[in-house]
Amino acid sequence: MKQSIAVTVNGTTHRHEVEPRLLLVYYLREELGLTGTHIGCDTTSCGSCTILLNGQAVKSCTLLAVQADGADILTVEGLADNGKLHPIQEGFWEEHGLQCGFCTPGMMLAAVQLLARKPNPTDAEIRHGLDGNLCRCTGYQHIVNSVMYAARKLAEHHLPAVPPSRRTVKAP
Repeated sequence: MKQSIAVTVNGTTHRHEVEPRLLLVYYLREELGLTGTHIGCDTTSCGSCTILLNGQAVKSCTLLAVQADGADILTVEGLADNGKLHPIQEGFWEEHGLQCGFCTPGMMLAAVQLLARKPNPTDAEIRHGLDGNLCRCTGYQHIVNSVMYAARKLAEHHLPAVPPSRRTVKAP
């Protein structure tokens, strides 16, 4: 028996009937078409499915969509604003913080949470804040540099780490 949920994703409210066993990562990818949230392990080991749920970085592969009912969700697709990259996206570009890009969305969202809590993190604080997000093809120094870049840009332009919501309603 399906359950009705309403979630606000990247500023837009979505209402759907979903199977109670549907994982949030599959809801985002298959129902909403937001494929930036990756599926890497289904065991919370890699962090490629990391999103912000009510401002908290969570791994969407171990959360049911029905558990997110009423939540505000931010995915990597919600970081850019009117075609302008978020400073964390810009940082990953400028500082070469990615290679294959598979872990990048999860890394970015974990970094956004970190920067919201700690606007001027040290190298060690960044490494700790990204703990639980694995990159299998590059060293982490460029990722740390990317987060440092974003911290400088956010401070320089007096921007919040988490972009403001743009709320609208979308029917199923």
